[in-house]
Amino acid sequence: MNPPKNAPEPGSLAPSPDVSVEGPSTMSQTKEELISPDVMEVPDGGGKAWLTVVGAWFVLFSTFGYMYSYGVYQDFYTREYLTNHSPSSISWIGSFQLMMPFLVGVVSGQLFDNGRFHLVEITGGVIFVFSVFMLSLAKPNQYYQIFLSQGVGQGLGLGLTFVPTVSINVHHFKRRRALAAGIGLSGSSVGATVFPIMINHLLPKIGFAQTVRATGYIVLGCLFIGNSMMRTRLPPRSKRPGATEPPSIKTFFVDAAYMWTVLGALISTLGFYFPVIYLQLYAVEHSVDSTLAFYSISIVNGASAFGRVIGNYLADQYGPYNIQVPCGLLTGATIFACLGIHDRASLIVVSVLYGMLSGAWLSLAFAILSSLARSPDEVGARIGLALALSSFGSLTSAPIQGALLQGDRFLWTRPIVFSGTSMFVGGACFWVTRMLQAKRLGTQKV
Repeated sequence: MNPPKNAPEPGSLAPSPDVSVEGPSTMSQTKEELISPDVMEVPDGGGKAWLTVVGAWFVLFSTFGYMYSYGVYQDFYTREYLTNHSPSSISWIGSFQLMMPFLVGVVSGQLFDNGRFHLVEITGGVIFVFSVFMLSLAKPNQYYQIFLSQGVGQGLGLGLTFVPTVSINVHHFKRRRALAAGIGLSGSSVGATVFPIMINHLLPKIGFAQTVRATGYIVLGCLFIGNSMMRTRLPPRSKRPGATEPPSIKTFFVDAAYMWTVLGALISTLGFYFPVIYLQLYAVEHSVDSTLAFYSISIVNGASAFGRVIGNYLADQYGPYNIQVPCGLLTGATIFACLGIHDRASLIVVSVLYGMLSGAWLSLAFAILSSLARSPDEVGARIGLALALSSFGSLTSAPIQGALLQGDRFLWTRPIVFSGTSMFVGGACFWVTRMLQAKRLGTQKV
């Protein structure tokens, strides 16, 4: 009797029904080899992509939006809670908090590129929430307690979450990446609108500790929602098809366009945050309606939500540098316009204009840094390094402005002129980058 046609030869091993002996898939095949090159194609949309944008919106609402509410705390600390310290020394709290997201960004950006997105997001969120609740335990005139919890703790938590949150769009979008980033960043504007109103209303009613704890519960809930919705799509750099060594940061320093952008960001941040930190105090000191003065920070940040979405939409149409440069110059002009605030109408006009223009400028800063990356592998690294180098401007801006105020003398012209001029000089640096990019790419749409 003849054996079946496909039977193994006597003495040989029959193939297991669970193991294929044909094709390239073998027991020794690595997980990296199973990743299709198609995965690297950016879908530019889809349900998972837009859910990630919404998740980023919630994270930025509760972290960066909370940090942008510091102007309310600056006013409260100066007049009531830290009366044994000058406005300049108090502003170090806000400056350090502003610096940390940018300084730590060089680490969180590298971790994001290496596939540690959720680990970094969760760790940063836990630190941020813990620090908010620790702030509620700070006692009056105990500067170090507030500095450690609000300046160091919240700054570190935001530093871990910020760059990965604004960079995650590179996994899901290409043509509409700037618009998606603008929508996500609008969450910080809405948060910076809601939290100042909430804090100003609750402080005189339930006190400092209960007010801070109330905001902490909101932050906790929003971070939980946001992290539940955000999803990565690209594999870690080491597992991508044709993976190479990570880009050397040294190469960034010889990229002229990139370094001019970093210089522009550093100089601009010396003046950019003046209205965010001092506008409410400025309005109160100039006898503008105190109720409206308390809303000034909220007006600024509410208007910035529109600026971030509109600015990024226009960037997709005309190029990010072509929109960001004029927004920066006009932001400097609105800072100078603070000298003209003397009543309700002028406060509202300046707040709205500064909010829209500065919101567009800030969100477009991330778009232009992304556009300088030669591949998706280095987006996080480039953004993180740029933010780290420019963080020293964020650190020193408010203390310099506070020193120029001359303590209780409140010589407002000095810090306003300094801040507005910084924006103009920074804008000139961005213009140089725009010209270099246009020459390199052979197009004016940059």
